[in-house]
Formats: sequence, C-alpha cells, structure tokens
Amino acid sequence: MSMSWFVHMAVILHTVQVIIFTQALCFICVFVHWYSSVNIVSVPPNISSITTVAPETSSAVINITLQEGCTSQTSGGCLQNLLEQIENITAQVLPLSTVTNILMMAFNASENILESSSSANPAELASYGNLVLKSSERLISTLVKQTDTNDSVSFTLAAVEGQVFMVGPQVPFEKIPRLDTTNSSMDIDLIGIAKNSKERSAAVAFMSYNTMENLLKPDFFNTSSDTVKTMMSTVISATLPKTTNTELTKPVNFTLKHIRDFDPSGSLSCVYWNISEWIVDGCSVLKTNSSYTVCSCVHLSTFALIMQTSRPAESDSRLDLLNLVCVIVGLVFFSLALLTFALCQWSSGVNNVARINICISLLLAHLLFLLTQRFLSLIRPQQVLCAMISGLLHFLFLSGFVWMFIEAALLFICVKNLSQISSKDREVLSSGFLCVIGYVFALVVVCVSVGVVPEGYGSEHCWIKMDKGFIWSFLGPVCVILVV
Repeated sequence: MSMSWFVHMAVILHTVQVIIFTQALCFICVFVHWYSSVNIVSVPPNISSITTVAPETSSAVINITLQEGCTSQTSGGCLQNLLEQIENITAQVLPLSTVTNILMMAFNASENILESSSSANPAELASYGNLVLKSSERLISTLVKQTDTNDSVSFTLAAVEGQVFMVGPQVPFEKIPRLDTTNSSMDIDLIGIAKNSKERSAAVAFMSYNTMENLLKPDFFNTSSDTVKTMMSTVISATLPKTTNTELTKPVNFTLKHIRDFDPSGSLSCVYWNISEWIVDGCSVLKTNSSYTVCSCVHLSTFALIMQTSRPAESDSRLDLLNLVCVIVGLVFFSLALLTFALCQWSSGVNNVARINICISLLLAHLLFLLTQRFLSLIRPQQVLCAMISGLLHFLFLSGFVWMFIEAALLFICVKNLSQISSKDREVLSSGFLCVIGYVFALVVVCVSVGVVPEGYGSEHCWIKMDKGFIWSFLGPVCVILVV
C-alpha cells in the first residue's frame, strides 16, 4: 500500500473523532441546560410522593408525600400529616387532574385508617372527619377560576364526587342549573349572591362523599330520645369559595336520594355537621317520599339525612323457643302427610296430586323460612341472597294457595258429578296439567313482580318489602283465591 493511502485514512479517522467529540459536547450542553431548568424535589428514602407543578400563573410546586410505612396501613399521624400538607398548599388554581389525584390519596389514607383501627373512639373519628372535610374543601376551591360569564368543573371518584360552578359579571342567564351528583343535588341562587358581591361574581362548590359516614357516624346525632340512627343519604358539603359576599339570598334546597330502605314509621331529620356532632339548626325537611328527601337550609355547611327509628323490642327467648317448636312440629306433620298421600292410594278415582303438592310447597316454604330466620344475621348482609330467598318464599307460599284452590276445584267437581270423572275430565285434569296451573301461575306472578318493582324483595327479615304497596303482589292473588 502507498503512503498516501495511510495519510488519507489518518485524516478520515481524525475527522470522525472530531465529529464524535463535537456531538458529545453538544449532547452534554443540552443535558446540562435541561437539567438546570427542572425543579428537582429531593425525597428522602422510604418516601412515596406525588409531585405536581402548578399552572403557569403560579410558580409554586405541589409536593404531597406519604411515608412508605403509611401506604399499606395508615395511622392517624400519617393521615393528619398528609392533610396538613394539603392545607398548606399555596397555589390558588390547580388543574383538575392534580386535585383528583390528591383527593384519591387522601381518601385512600382515610379508608386505611378505618380498616386498621376499627375500635377508634368517636372523638378521633370526628377529628379525622373534620380534617378530611377541611382538606377537601381547600382542594376543590383551587378549581375556581375567574370568568366573565360562567364556567363549571366536575369530577367523579369512588369516594367523592364534586361539581364547581362559577359565574361572572356578564353571566347570560338568571338562574344556574341544578348541581347534580349520583345521590344528591343542590339548588342555589348563585346569581343573586353574585349580584350582591362587589366583584359581581361568585362560585359554589358542591361535594358528595360516599364513604364519609364511616367517620361522621349517624350516632353523632344526639337526641333526647333513645332511638336507632341510620344514615339515609351520602354526606354532602356546599361552600362558596373565593366569594367575598357569602350571604345567601334564598334558602338552599338539597335533594338527597335514600341510600337505604325507608321505614315509614321512622322520623327523618336534615342535619349539618358542627365540629363534633350532627345538629338540625337552620335545616328542615321540605318534602319526602320513600325514595328521596328535599332539605331546605338557610346556610351552607356539611349536610346529611338521618332517620330515627324506635329500638326493636328485645326478643323473648321463650317466645322464640315456642315458635321454633311449632315450626318443627308443623314440618313433621307436613312430612307425614306427604308420605301418606304419596304412598297410600285408596281409589283410582281419587286424585292426590293437589294434596301432595300442597304439602311439598308448604313443607319447603316453612323449612326455608325456619333456616332463614335462624341464620338471618349471616344472610342479611348478602343482599342478593336475601332477595333471592324472599322471592323463593313468595313463590312457594303462593304455590301453596294455588294448590289449595285446585284441590277445592277438584272436590267441587267430585261432589257435583257424584260419580267417576269422565274420560274428558280426566284428560283435562291430568297431573301434568294441574302442575302447570299450580306452579306456572305462581311463577308468573313472581316474575311480573320482579319486573315491575325489582327492589321489592329483601326486607330486613328477607321477605317482601312493605313499602310501595309491594306486599299486594302476595296478598292480592291470595285474596282472589280466597274469594273465589
């Protein structure tokens, strides 16, 4: 090879080295520039954090941290520290994604507390509830933005739902729409509040807490009478964030959907949370039915609907024993009657199909009823199972009455003819035809009842519910059978 070839190769290699060095230098400069522009928040070991940069209008950095030991089993100190960090947020406006992420973090921590400290005293629960409420209202206030006309923001999480509505000086309507969540809604004269404000603007924040009743329990509603308190709605809160004049021009109406069965004998109270207890000052029931209640309040706060019912009388052990003995004796005699009708056939002209099926229906119904009442404490929490049992009891008892009607009809035919039934009558009154009448009629009634009122089954005793007149799905056919 010639010397010139080596010279050319050396020049080429040198050029390549220069290019690589130049590119590496440029990459380092770009990396240093990018690194210096990032606001790095140091996190100690064993700390999990959510770091969120506020909008361009604010230079604050939101850094919410939760210790690693608090993620699986949160203590009261962990939750309190987390909520204090939320309260110390200085940013005035935050994006919706940031607010929802922090809310999920806070409510997950509160749920962990309930799971790990089921025996927490009422004072601690009330304190945790106050912290969660205060932090939630602080967070949702950061969703309020200035507007000349109107604007709204809403979100839905597993533990909480929220909606914020804002109006400005040039709002184009005289009344804002109703603020709705899954189980509640609110009507407020926000336009009137804005007109009385110096800035001619106002904002309302409406939140519905699906799990807050675990902290702010209905037993915190202190009354003079010893009654059973039941939370009938989700806990809701309403505030006027970033509004200078918070005086209401009209009472605020809340429509609260009942989340539990309504007892007609119970008393409903619209209450609001006051530091450590539920009280009724300034709130009243405007309208109610079996599905929802409308509460009217002259102030904004945290509200709920609580039902008071009389405490059930203590069961008499002797009466329970007597009931058990009677049901068992009835089952024995039903079994003996079933064996007698099934095994003994005195005459070929006598049809025992109706009698056998009466015994089968009532035997199964009483046996299921006995087992259900004995294990009611285990069955009642399983709402689907309880509803299925009540539907099956409805079917069995109704079948018993239908078979009684069939037996009466057969006796009438026998007495009328005073002789062996004709071949045509035998064909019409065959066992298969009778079974179709005896069971299909009851099945049709149950299916129609389920279709018309799906929630009609599954009362406190796993039987037909008494509200909405659903009991007539059983009493109606029975009365018709007895009359006919």
